[in-house]
Amino acid sequence: MEKDVPKFIVQVIIENKPYINDPEGETIHRDLVVKGGYSNVQSVRSAKMLKMVVNSKTEHDAEASVKKLCQELRIFNPVVSNCTVKSTGKS
Repeated sequence: MEKDVPKFIVQVIIENKPYINDPEGETIHRDLVVKGGYSNVQSVRSAKMLKMVVNSKTEHDAEASVKKLCQELRIFNPVVSNCTVKSTGKS
């Protein structure tokens, strides 16, 4: 890669689809949040976040590259999970 190609930070967030149970989120809500006195919190959903530093000419290209990587390498299961890819700017 050329040395003047910028680096972008791209986040990948993988979370269960809304109709899929989330035992980890339910446990956090029940055993920590509500018991900790935060009864105003109605629910908790857990997710996995990956942070990648990508060399790319543009931010859009960096996002597209990571989206393709996630699909081709099966980083997530599209049957039960949603995957959101978003650049957070230059590294």
